Amino acid sequence: MKNNKTAFYLILIYILMQLSGALFAPLIFSYLKDREGMEVEQAKLLASGWWVFLSMAIATLIVFLILRKDGAFLNNLKGKKSSLPVSILWGIGGFFMVLFGQAIASLIERSFGIEQKSENTASLIQIAEAVPMAIFAIALFAPILEELIFRRVIFGNLVQKTNFFIAGAVSAIVFAIIHFDFTHLLLYAVSGFIFAFLYYKTRRILTSIIAHMLLNGFVVLIQLNIENIERYQKYLETLSNSQ
Repeated sequence: MKNNKTAFYLILIYILMQLSGALFAPLIFSYLKDREGMEVEQAKLLASGWWVFLSMAIATLIVFLILRKDGAFLNNLKGKKSSLPVSILWGIGGFFMVLFGQAIASLIERSFGIEQKSENTASLIQIAEAVPMAIFAIALFAPILEELIFRRVIFGNLVQKTNFFIAGAVSAIVFAIIHFDFTHLLLYAVSGFIFAFLYYKTRRILTSIIAHMLLNGFVVLIQLNIENIERYQKYLETLSNSQ
């Protein structure tokens, strides 16, 4: 019963966090746009960036406080937990599993003529460029909150009533839909399914959180330095052609 109450609170906090931007981001925008020399688009990005950081930071803090009062909440899966070092290694290895899974998903999407550019990722990178503090939200807070909701709550409850594949598929699909990047549902669903596997394999939510953090951090790092990477690739091509 206590686990159900905790799960309800986590879902409620997550929903409120998602909806809060509609109320508070415009307030920050109104304040910023009145500042001298501030362009409208810049004010929008700054408002979005700061609220992404603040809302996720506050939500993560509240979630941790709730989890402190329900020590059994993270121990819902039957079976022996993997040791902490093994779980961490699975988390690191899981990051590469997700990259491999996404590569296959991208090939499938491409075969259907789907463009590889993700609007969701592009908007987050714009926000991160405007407000570097938002990187903490993307690479740290978001993985913690999303793994607790989609793996611990959704997958963790379903797997006890169905089986791994059904629970993994449902949680992965919901995870994909909530990102509102419908042209890349397969990409997000594959990632979500692998995260569910990592959680189920080790019985530790920490494992999927580590893999998720590494993935988000990697994507942000690559996207923020994409121009330098492309410039270096052209340099290597020039060297290769000159030989």
